[in-house]
Amino acid sequence: MKIVILAGGQGTRLSEYTKIIPKPMVKVGTKPILFHITDQYKKHGFKEFIIATGYKGEYIEKYFKQSTNFIELYDQFSNKAELLFKEKKTETTFLLVKTGLKTMTGGRIKRLYHHLKNDSFMLTYGDGVCDVNIKKLLSFHKKNKKLVTVTAVRPPSRFGALKFGTKSSMVIGFEEKTGFFDSWINGGYFVVEPAFLKYLKSDSTYLEREPLKIVTKKKQLVAFKHEGFWQCMDTIRDKKKLELFYKDKKNNEK
Repeated sequence: MKIVILAGGQGTRLSEYTKIIPKPMVKVGTKPILFHITDQYKKHGFKEFIIATGYKGEYIEKYFKQSTNFIELYDQFSNKAELLFKEKKTETTFLLVKTGLKTMTGGRIKRLYHHLKNDSFMLTYGDGVCDVNIKKLLSFHKKNKKLVTVTAVRPPSRFGALKFGTKSSMVIGFEEKTGFFDSWINGGYFVVEPAFLKYLKSDSTYLEREPLKIVTKKKQLVAFKHEGFWQCMDTIRDKKKLELFYKDKKNNEK
């Protein structure tokens, strides 16, 4: 199953780093946060990634090209809109796709239509780390048979809030970055059916606005509630939290 990682935003609230490099390439510990995210999927056996690049995407390409851990397999187009790499040790593949400098989250997914139109796929953001059990998430999605499953987490309420109905997993309200509803929020780590792609209209489409609100009204959005670790990297404060978590984890492994 393909895993899409949205890695093209400008990351303005982390401008101390993102003036130079894209947010997914900001390091937590010894490696970029992008690879902490992919490690979680790989841990559960998922090894086919599509990275939707945009702002300073050339730095992501450069990282793959210069690292001795990856082999470049081909350039599909003469303008190098797509680059494919394989990790030597794990056979994991990373398809880097240029999805536009100012394209919004929904628009980036729409630009990947030809890769996603035939099968279910997973989706997450390039700046949030979570220890969710990916296999259980996928099993939950298949059991509920809805267009979209989102992982719900419980950090501060400055993110997209989710309101649940009488069935504990059915989402009946979706609001972008609000303090309303209860403490469950959009933590990313989606599972999506290809039929959802029709709700993505253009480059200016935000995934978190009309598309998810539409499927919410149609009762086609459910949430997999995750009580474990989740942390985004929106600000320097967030980065420091991730650094502390990474340091503690390393110390515990010794």
